[in-house]
Amino acid sequence: MIDPLPFQPLIIIGAGRSGTNILRDTLTTLPGYETWPCDEINPIWRHGNLFWPDDEIPADRATPKVKRFIRGQFSRFWKSSGSPAHVVEKTCANTLRVPFVSAVVPEARYINLVRNGYDVIASAERRWKGDFELPKGQYFMAKARYTPLRDLPIYGARFLRARLKMKTNQSKHLDVWGPRFKGMSHLTDTPLIDLIAMQWAACIEKSDAAFAALPEDHVTHVRYEDFMARPVEILGQLVGETSGISGDQMTKATAKIRAPSSAKKDAVANRLSPEVRERVDRIMAAKGYG
Repeated sequence: MIDPLPFQPLIIIGAGRSGTNILRDTLTTLPGYETWPCDEINPIWRHGNLFWPDDEIPADRATPKVKRFIRGQFSRFWKSSGSPAHVVEKTCANTLRVPFVSAVVPEARYINLVRNGYDVIASAERRWKGDFELPKGQYFMAKARYTPLRDLPIYGARFLRARLKMKTNQSKHLDVWGPRFKGMSHLTDTPLIDLIAMQWAACIEKSDAAFAALPEDHVTHVRYEDFMARPVEILGQLVGETSGISGDQMTKATAKIRAPSSAKKDAVANRLSPEVRERVDRIMAAKGYG
């Protein structure tokens, strides 16, 4: 029997480049909401399943030992950050393993963030080619701080190997960036733009299927564009009327948010294979994107 957590885990689910960072950072400027001081904690989620071939870790891999470790990391961070009411967590790979996450932290509430697929694909392509917003040393040192010590050499070797291939012109992009869907490692001959579109589609399809099996009150669905256009309104919906957080606090938290310009659909769509474009368009239509 695992003791319940004395706080609310708030898990943001969204494909890479869907705006999960800005949503997390906005939420955690509010009182009672805290998060880890690094981009993601994928090494914590994968501890005990480090050699699973992709990020689609099934729920039955959440063994008692794995649960104790991950929940212990949540509890340790909660205590070190002043025992907030909510611990916010965002790791994009969790889009592919919501049932596993739910098995580890059944107390969790989810925010499912979806962004226009063509904008995501355009933005993610730059990341696949090795561009980062933060200085690389700062970015990876922050992640290393929350990597289990015995797993650190493996992650370090993987990072160096990928960078070496790019430096020696063996590859024009990273071997892997973002969530790794099942079978992704075998698609080495797939054009990069198609692979990125397939990655986005897999994230949406997997998370949608998982959320359909959860109680409705466990999940809040948000479109990135709505949040960026009406941040105070959407933030108010996320925290709830009984949170005690004032409108002034939410206005201050969202002061720097500006609605972004959208990527031109045709610039990306015309580079996709017909079958991949059809898959993206089908998902986009289901999400209400015209």
